[in-house]
Amino acid sequence: MISLGRSVVWFKDVGRDDLGLVGGKGANLGELTRANIPVPPGFVVTADTYFHFLAQNGLEPVLKKELFGLDVSDSRALNERAERIKQRIIEAPMPAHIADEIKAAYTELGEGAVAVRSSATAEDLPEASFVGQQSTFLNVVGGDNVVKAVQACWASLFEGRAIFYREEAGYDHLKVGLAVPVQRMVQSEKSGVMFTIEPVRSDPNTITIEAVYGLGEGIVSGEISPDLYLVKKDTFQITSKTHVPQPRQIARAQESDGGHEGANSWQPVPDELVDRPKLDDNDIRELARIGRSVEQHYGTPQDIEWAYEGGKFYLTQARPVTTLKSAMDEEDGEEETAPVLLNGQPASPGVGMGIVRVVHDPRDIDIVRPGDVLVAEMTTPDFVPAMKRASAIITERGGRTCHAAIVSRELGIPCVVGVANATSLEIDRLVTVDGSAGVIYDGRAEARLQWAARQKERYSRAATLKTTTKLYVNLAEPELADVVAKRHVDGVGLLRAEFIAAQIGTHPRQFIEDGHPEEYTKKLAEGISEFCRAFAPRPVVYRLTDFKTNEYANLRGGAKYERSEENPMIGFRGASRYIQEPDIFRLEVDAIKLVRSEFTNLAIMVPFVRTPAELQGVKRALAEQGLVRAPDFKLWMMVEVPSNVLILDRFIDVGIDGISIGSNDLTQLVLGVDRDSEKLAETFDERNEAVMLAIQTAVTTARRRGLTVSICGQAPSVYPGGHGTAGGVGRDERERQPGHDRPDPRNHRGRRSEAGPRAAHAALSRIARPHESVPTGPGANRGLLFVHAARAIHASITSSAVGSSGERRPASKTASSQSFTQGSMTRRA
Repeated sequence: MISLGRSVVWFKDVGRDDLGLVGGKGANLGELTRANIPVPPGFVVTADTYFHFLAQNGLEPVLKKELFGLDVSDSRALNERAERIKQRIIEAPMPAHIADEIKAAYTELGEGAVAVRSSATAEDLPEASFVGQQSTFLNVVGGDNVVKAVQACWASLFEGRAIFYREEAGYDHLKVGLAVPVQRMVQSEKSGVMFTIEPVRSDPNTITIEAVYGLGEGIVSGEISPDLYLVKKDTFQITSKTHVPQPRQIARAQESDGGHEGANSWQPVPDELVDRPKLDDNDIRELARIGRSVEQHYGTPQDIEWAYEGGKFYLTQARPVTTLKSAMDEEDGEEETAPVLLNGQPASPGVGMGIVRVVHDPRDIDIVRPGDVLVAEMTTPDFVPAMKRASAIITERGGRTCHAAIVSRELGIPCVVGVANATSLEIDRLVTVDGSAGVIYDGRAEARLQWAARQKERYSRAATLKTTTKLYVNLAEPELADVVAKRHVDGVGLLRAEFIAAQIGTHPRQFIEDGHPEEYTKKLAEGISEFCRAFAPRPVVYRLTDFKTNEYANLRGGAKYERSEENPMIGFRGASRYIQEPDIFRLEVDAIKLVRSEFTNLAIMVPFVRTPAELQGVKRALAEQGLVRAPDFKLWMMVEVPSNVLILDRFIDVGIDGISIGSNDLTQLVLGVDRDSEKLAETFDERNEAVMLAIQTAVTTARRRGLTVSICGQAPSVYPGGHGTAGGVGRDERERQPGHDRPDPRNHRGRRSEAGPRAAHAALSRIARPHESVPTGPGANRGLLFVHAARAIHASITSSAVGSSGERRPASKTASSQSFTQGSMTRRA
């Protein structure tokens, strides 16, 4: 059992279900340790400790101020603000009790050199890759130095590249935490990366191993072109060996003082090893066996970092492969006649064409314009903004698992790596880059471009298949509206008001006091209109503002209007605010009316309604302003208070069209747990029997009354394997996901009560059965699926397979592919 309230936990005490506590890297290191796979021992400074550090030093308002209004496409402004944020985090004092716990754990580990790594709480999920976004420090020695390295990892969460990635991916900067694994340092004689699937063509029976001399930073950074070994997964037959001479390596610097900076350096590889293959056949097969055992344990292809010391292999990281592509179709069409300029390793499939832009320094990435071919010696996370603009990418160094390869596959951009003399290409020269074959052609390679166009058309046709289940999205950021609206989606199922209000930045009462209330209404209407305009005539369900008092207080002028509350989560929020502050609520209603005067596809959702009388009061306030339920104006209610479940019929009698189950708040109030409490983090579990029974009751009641149902909350993201509240959604209870009945490692009795979860799953699956009749009346949609747009749209639309019945079925078993037909699921970032 994890000791609640501690700043550190040991690898042996955590596993894959502890992502929110120890992040992806920490969870996987713990899972591997439990599975008796060779992992250097260590502990994790938890993500809760990071949030406690921010709170104790009052850093959240500082971060919000620096991030507000930031245009991440402006590289200079991005990096300037990132440096200011990092400096504030580095200079903030480390609380004494945290420092003492870290140093005590370091002593218990045996002291000596350790690796201090970053582990974001949203990383290493199947639908996201935060590769290279945060810092890792190797060969750190001494308790004080370890504490400093932990703080430096926290600061690295706000590197410019990390801010850019989160902004583009739709993650809330202040909701992503950072845990820090600290593990015994392996002084690698050899190291590398292993994919348990061939990453370019997604061949599931091929294990790909890359190897270098020295520490793994050399290969991950792309500085060194590695040896490449391909192994058959079933027989361990070595099918290919490519050796690359290596004259230098990264190793521990002899002059290092043990600090987290300058601990490692480039050193020459001994002469007798420069031209020798890194691994012999026995080593290759042994490493492949370890890789296969890791994949079998997780049940999905893995991206693994390994090290070799003293005749033994160790794994220093394992995560799901996040960039799988469908195997390329057989070659067809005419043979290419364009001259071949250069060859390299295929790293990301597809064909792109453009003029050459050679970038030697990431500070010069602005020279890359949309459609150019980016050429570099190697890429780092600082190159990502330019990579997103490029039509193709070429690097001189790196292998199929280097930064350029992984990010290019994630972005869907053709990439060729390990291309000798690539940076000698003539600037402004027109080239065609074939990332599927590893070839760079001079000028237009017509045959390959036509082949790529046919491939794109095939994928496009698959993406436009109609499904029985409607696909709605969960949005908050106005700048994403136009992008997501172009996808094959049916509307916005949950539009959160808080992001728009935060962008306005001023408390609404301040506008009233200043004599300009219409300005707040106008700004709010402009934000909502962006979504309605982009998605029209598809519906947009807008959730009324649900700021808590502490959140309102952070707005300009807010401190003088908001009283301090011991627990804002159950304080002055939601429907009670609208009734007690009718002048402020009127500003929001006026904004809705203003939008609806142009866009009638706007519906609204009322959050945190404690009593039917409150719901009636909100409806009365809306009616007074001319907003009344109608065929073209739907009214939804959040179900997040136990009273909503216990007397849901009475709420429905007031008159609503649908409900959205907010499982975060519902869990908090059913279990009596402050969801922000670090001491009760393990108790807060949306899979709890009581919570699942509450969901069952709400779903069953709403189903009986003919209402549309959705569910939103953190569980689908935290428990992507089908364990949380989304587990079993869309399935009959006889068709539960494999492993559904395995013991829950978070239950100290080694078992879990199945009555609640099975009952809830059964209720949800009854909603999903397509052969049942569909209720008529308000909100009786054939079905809805809400997913978080920024993270799940690509997986849900472009990475789907077509079943024999002609309906689309998910290609992977992530939470984003789970749905129930007469309801919906919303995933929170």
